[in-house]
Amino acid sequence: MEQSMEAWLPHPHSRPKLLIVDDQPTNIRVLHELFREDCDVFMATSGEQAIGVCRLQLPDLILLDVVMEGIDGHEVCRRLKADPATQGIPIIFVTAQQQESDEVSGLELGAVDFISKPINPTIVRARVRTHLTLKLQNDLLRSMALMDGLTGVANRRKFDEDILADWRQCFRERKPLSLVLVDVDFFKRYNDQYGHQAGDGCLKSVAQELSLTVRRPYDLVARYGGEEFACVLPNTNLAGAVEIAERMQERIRALGIEHSASDVDSVVTVSLGVATVTPTGDLTISALIEAADKQLYRAKIAGRARVCSSAISSK
Repeated sequence: MEQSMEAWLPHPHSRPKLLIVDDQPTNIRVLHELFREDCDVFMATSGEQAIGVCRLQLPDLILLDVVMEGIDGHEVCRRLKADPATQGIPIIFVTAQQQESDEVSGLELGAVDFISKPINPTIVRARVRTHLTLKLQNDLLRSMALMDGLTGVANRRKFDEDILADWRQCFRERKPLSLVLVDVDFFKRYNDQYGHQAGDGCLKSVAQELSLTVRRPYDLVARYGGEEFACVLPNTNLAGAVEIAERMQERIRALGIEHSASDVDSVVTVSLGVATVTPTGDLTISALIEAADKQLYRAKIAGRARVCSSAISSK
């Protein structure tokens, strides 16, 4: 009896996403039947539809027919590999073409493998198993590399990647992008008073509360450096970002972490700087970060444990 995919997936409790692209419904049905028990299967019958599904669902693997009406498989592959959001998705070409030059062309475009038509179910399952395992293992390693080891939230590298991607998306869609910078008030004094082990525990608790405050899967909380955190909020205007920042401030205070060395309260508090921009060609990410940093400085100068905010506009 053939082994279930759950036995070999790195995350056996999460189903991988598989996209099948073929302009022949019969071929799609055959492949769907092979994988529907083990994967969340998505289907597309044209190159244009495949690109749209990819951007929306971000599948873990694509089985892509080469010869299709309109945009063929090679062009689909070329476009997906040119898009930062989809370039990491492995593509297996499914083709009746048997020429070595066809395989070379596909590999040069970025495909990871080839499956010949008519398909052999055992071979298809083995190839899909191999490449799904590699993809999910790479995803796991990448997520670990982008996580702050102490607090468990995203690290600075992940912040840099996400804010760039969010900037580009908000630029395309003409949507606002907000940034919240959060600083633990008098944290050096906290370390001096209670010790570095307690300081580490404090940062973990703060990071967890900040993460619980944001609810959308595409919002990001990251450790920005030392006792400073950053929250990236795409498609969020200034009023919405300020509301989230105020909620963060309240939740951190409500933790009730003793801080007798603070000048503003008997418990740990945070200062927050908020900035919002609708990205344009004459603005940069650095301008957004600088604006949020200025608001954080204002909050500190004004007495800490508060939120200061501003919107920035194009020149």
